[in-house]
Amino acid sequence: MDTELARKYDRLKERLATFGALAVAFSGGVDSTLLLAVAHEALGDRVLAVTGRSPAVPAREIEETCNFCQGLGVRHIVVDTHEFDIPGFDHNPPDRCYICKKEIFSCIADAAAEFGAETLAEGSNVDDDGDYRPGFRAVQELGVISPLRDAGFCKDDIRALARELGLAAWNKPAFACLNSRFAYGDLLSPERLAQVDAAEESIRALGFDQVRVRMQDSTARIEVPPADIERIASPAIRQAIVDELKHLGYSYVALDLQGYRTGSMNETLIAE
Repeated sequence: MDTELARKYDRLKERLATFGALAVAFSGGVDSTLLLAVAHEALGDRVLAVTGRSPAVPAREIEETCNFCQGLGVRHIVVDTHEFDIPGFDHNPPDRCYICKKEIFSCIADAAAEFGAETLAEGSNVDDDGDYRPGFRAVQELGVISPLRDAGFCKDDIRALARELGLAAWNKPAFACLNSRFAYGDLLSPERLAQVDAAEESIRALGFDQVRVRMQDSTARIEVPPADIERIASPAIRQAIVDELKHLGYSYVALDLQGYRTGSMNETLIAE
């Protein structure tokens, strides 16, 4: 471990050790996995992992959080969230992430309070500051802390330290909630989220670890890393994907030649 990363690691442990009891919003991604592992190292059984369950999170992701916490030996609870009960949420407004995060973190905070943890931590890092992320407003309003960001961790730091600590998630592909696959203003529903999830899972089964299926009307716009574009466009794979996605109800199947990038549905907002 290089010196600067070791300093950030020590800074993080020292900060986490100051809490009597701490709840960690645990999604199973590399950021929250590292945060939870270090919090458990610093606090032992005074840390609680809380995972929000909603139609925007595939069941396999929830199962992974349960398995990890069981292996780590940390107490873990899963709470249901109810963002689709909030008027207007299903119309996918530009501040959807704020509405969603406020609901999720409110539910998680209530569960944390029952555990006796007055402080809730989440896994944002300094690299998250560059995109349009209205969910940060919910984090600030609810007093949720971001220890990784406070300690100066970027994404590369997080993956490097997770690897040093032997965490299997160190190279897990980034995952955003399924709501992010829809253009702002497009109708959201549990059924449409399940359709996108099934489409992405079918493409992963063909050997593409990092994939997004952005849904616009009845069109599936597929994003994979640029290095995978040639392979996914090969005749056999292309036809297999078209057949499966049309079976799932898509009228058109398109490949985004710009390739996978986070927040691509925010590009029109940023352009404005």
